[in-house]
Amino acid sequence: MHRLTAALLAAALLLPPAASAHDKLTVLLDWFVNPDHAPLVVAQQAGIFDRHELLVDLVAPADPNDPPKLVAAGKADVAVSYQPQLHVQVAQGLPLRRIGTLVATPLNSLVVLRDGPVKSIADLKGRKIGYSVGGFEDALLRSMLEQYGLNLSDVTLVNVNFALSPSIFAGKVDATIGAFRNFELNQMDIAGKPGRAFYPEEYGVPLYDELILVAHSGRLQDPRLPRLLDALEEAVAMLHNRPAESWAAFVKDNKALDDDLNRRAWKDTLPRFAPSPRALDSHRYARFAGYLAKQGLIPKALPVADYAVELK
Repeated sequence: MHRLTAALLAAALLLPPAASAHDKLTVLLDWFVNPDHAPLVVAQQAGIFDRHELLVDLVAPADPNDPPKLVAAGKADVAVSYQPQLHVQVAQGLPLRRIGTLVATPLNSLVVLRDGPVKSIADLKGRKIGYSVGGFEDALLRSMLEQYGLNLSDVTLVNVNFALSPSIFAGKVDATIGAFRNFELNQMDIAGKPGRAFYPEEYGVPLYDELILVAHSGRLQDPRLPRLLDALEEAVAMLHNRPAESWAAFVKDNKALDDDLNRRAWKDTLPRFAPSPRALDSHRYARFAGYLAKQGLIPKALPVADYAVELK
């Protein structure tokens, strides 16, 4: 009996350590908590992560540019990021891979006052356009203007930081590029100055995923990652099946979010969440990479496997 016990103990010592009941996982958000993060927050508050034996720490960044860089440096497990940003960062050498999708459609748009003088893209000639972040937003605007025989030299670009709607209200600019259609349009409507949005995907820009999840390219075998995606899939189903219960879970620890703007944004964002977060449309990613290369934002379109994967 003693020899058997010793043998079993020796065999046990040769096995890898068993995973704890709940594995910790750090997810860096792209910005402060808002309805774009609904699947993550609801999965946390409704016990879905718990059912998948995950203890997820959702962290809002001090600088929204940092999350992918911190994941690339091995200082966090997963980051919420943007598909256009991913292409650029991988081209720069960051070891990142898209492992999942949160918001599967563009949110970016060009916004003007609904009752203002700009009724079509052609009306932007000679006018001022505000922006927050150069690079990709410039490319979007260029593509949209080209549909009407215009280019960036036909407009004046004004850096308004993140004061997109206020800059239009104050008359500093005639339009803004980079406005999220689920937020800025609602913000303008609440202020009594409703807006009109022009959507890039209707003006020559290929469809892309707005919000994605990225992980370190050397850590794709981490067993926590598929469980994270399974939990998010359940959370998206809950958002659609039980919207009132989901909203209550979302604002449970975020009372400041329980206001008119966020309720409106919540309703407008729900249809845009990826029903299967792990699913990867390789053709769509390759097409968008080709667009970015044509716009000069990346040197060349890399193979999809170099920046995006579908985990099993």
